[in-house]
Amino acid sequence: MIQFKNVTLEYPVTRTLALDDLSVEVGKGEFVYLVGHSGAGKSSFMNLLLKRALPTRGEVRVAGENISRYRGGRTALLRRRIGTVFQDNLLLDHLNAYDNVAFALRVTGVPGREWPARVQAALRTVGLDHKRHALPVQLSQGEQQRVAIARAIVANPPLLLADEPTGNLDPEQGREVLKVLQNVNLRGTTVIVATHARDLVETFRHRTLTLRKGRLVRDDPHGGYAL
Repeated sequence: MIQFKNVTLEYPVTRTLALDDLSVEVGKGEFVYLVGHSGAGKSSFMNLLLKRALPTRGEVRVAGENISRYRGGRTALLRRRIGTVFQDNLLLDHLNAYDNVAFALRVTGVPGREWPARVQAALRTVGLDHKRHALPVQLSQGEQQRVAIARAIVANPPLLLADEPTGNLDPEQGREVLKVLQNVNLRGTTVIVATHARDLVETFRHRTLTLRKGRLVRDDPHGGYAL
């Protein structure tokens, strides 16, 4: 589903080499951790998939297509087909859980008649259908992050990118979020999680890619945290 072929990414203004001749493939339906110290290239990896950055050299392919060639509407369509979850959940404080999730359908033009079933299914997947009327302030940090995951998957994207999704959570909340991400993966969604959470990577074993100074130094199909 995803292919990085000899990808180098250099930021010209700062002369920072974010990724260095990276070649890796992620298959459809995989669950993959992306680990490494700060500055190793994890966020740059995500930004290339979202086409927020373009490779200096090499190719990034999604579903067999070189996304560097995408322009305008095709780039927008690519991003709509990728769910994203960040360390800060970015929920809208004035909207309840239902409306925060429905907002993702509104901005992508999904007809309103489809919202109730889709939102209910997404909230049920993350175990929060009973909190549909709660505002973010009425939810724990872990519950807020699970609502953010529901928002990311409500349009049934084939790919979900999670960048430090447990960074603001306590260990128990982090485990709950990882279980939700695993459930999303079991539905057939390809999931890539960038994380520093050693305990979660060790406990919930999946293929693990380790980056160091922009280079892929380890690709362990059995998982485990090693820098």
